[in-house]
Amino acid sequence: MALTEVAIRKAKPREKAYKLADGKGMFLLINPNGAKYWRLKYRYGGKERTLARGVYPEVTLAEARDARFKARKQLRDGDDPGLVRKQEKRSKVLNAANTFEGVALEWWAH
Repeated sequence: MALTEVAIRKAKPREKAYKLADGKGMFLLINPNGAKYWRLKYRYGGKERTLARGVYPEVTLAEARDARFKARKQLRDGDDPGLVRKQEKRSKVLNAANTFEGVALEWWAH
């Protein structure tokens, strides 16, 4: 059965971490300190992998489901969502450093 906002808000921390499943591999991990993390479990290349999707309530249920949909679409297209995410992050860092200001500061320091 799918999660609801009410069920998420009412979920209290326990002695050990536990999961509330939403379906299709997505679940909410509730830690003993009360932190609630969205996770997506999937298989790629015969291996089980887990992808972090954010912290509740910063990432709402609807946003987490959207992210699950995008990751499942990437899997369907033959891409590993974790690898795609790393590549996007790496390209953002490279693009940020490859500005006129970045190059000028590097030149000035050298």
